[in-house]
Amino acid sequence: MKYVFKNVNIYQEGAFKKGTIVVDNGRIATISFIDIAIEDKPVFELNDCFLFPGFVDVHVHLREPGFSYKETIKNGTLAAAHGGFTSVCTMPNVNPVPDSIEHLNIQKEIIDRDAVINVYPYGAITVNEGGIVLADMDGLSDKVIGFSDDGKGIQDEEIMLAAMKKAKTLGKIIAAHCEDNSLLNGGYIHQGVYASLYNHRGIPSESEWRHIERDLRLAEQTGCAYHVCHVSCKESVSLIRNAKMRGVDVTCETAPHYLLLNDMQLKDDGRFKMNPPIRSEADRQALIEGICDNTIDMIATDHAPHSVQEKSGGLRESLNGITGLETAFPVLYTGLVCKGIIPLEKLIDLMYRNPSRRFGIGSSIAVGEPASFTIYDLKEEYKIDSKDFLSLGKSSPFDGIYSFGKCLLTMCNGEIVWKDNSLKEVIK
Repeated sequence: MKYVFKNVNIYQEGAFKKGTIVVDNGRIATISFIDIAIEDKPVFELNDCFLFPGFVDVHVHLREPGFSYKETIKNGTLAAAHGGFTSVCTMPNVNPVPDSIEHLNIQKEIIDRDAVINVYPYGAITVNEGGIVLADMDGLSDKVIGFSDDGKGIQDEEIMLAAMKKAKTLGKIIAAHCEDNSLLNGGYIHQGVYASLYNHRGIPSESEWRHIERDLRLAEQTGCAYHVCHVSCKESVSLIRNAKMRGVDVTCETAPHYLLLNDMQLKDDGRFKMNPPIRSEADRQALIEGICDNTIDMIATDHAPHSVQEKSGGLRESLNGITGLETAFPVLYTGLVCKGIIPLEKLIDLMYRNPSRRFGIGSSIAVGEPASFTIYDLKEEYKIDSKDFLSLGKSSPFDGIYSFGKCLLTMCNGEIVWKDNSLKEVIK
């Protein structure tokens, strides 16, 4: 099948230029920045919309196998396509945990059958994510994007040291959920002004940065490729910045809700509850500084859907986790680019270029490459409505806000996997 995309601002080598892209047999056949003759074939007239490489999210929870009532790989990847993502890395807190080839193959079978975009599973660091015995990292190595026990911090330093040594020999990334359980004290939101005002138990920032501090020391010792998940506080940013200056092989991610919200904007509603929690305005500003000075390498969604019932207990009783794939780009574009905090090109670096380079996934916009890209109308303002989500999870702190940036189409490996009803093909 051939497709033509005309009059679109095309992202190439870090900049945008208006032109035409022709897709043929799953790959980009032509990129032209002058008028070209169009044969009889489906044509999309884009009217100055923007064509980005398919976004890469290195931190999602697709919930299968084991928890398909929360999300399925089919719905989760459709949601990703709706948000402009063509590659996602799925975390191992499923059932069974992918701590062996046998367990991983159960997940892989569902991915191969149902996924509409590229899905790269993590293998667990420890058996059943129990933090006690290393998983079969040797056996899993060729089949996973990296190793993580996301959802649980590895409490035992010797286990983390052994995992990093093994990952170094295998040439794989350790992606760490950093959380010191001894410092949690029953908390469930950030230990800050809001928690004090409304009598909530708080989680101190130290529970995050203490484990980052430990892991950076171990990464420096072992030479392991180390990636920090969902950074949320100013101390973590400072530790990672200093480690990079020392030459430690470390990257990190944050998420849209940490960049755009602070704890004084919380409501006693499950859609504001996640782990780590939304922190103070000082932390939010430090995260923005971190993306501006390249301390923070990428933005991931930590898409973590739950059922309506599981998110109906307010801040105290709801499970941790929110839905994020379908809102990430529009809320970041509106909250960061439209406000002049970062340029659009920087946002694409954070959502595509940097995660693609670090994890070795994703396709560029170049002739001969697989046609994996997304097209956005940046001029359209609309109200985010969770009822429109393709994800089974409907819990989002951005539900009801107005944003710019509507996804019109996502193509993955030459197949249209999402198309908005407003986008019509025209036969020329």
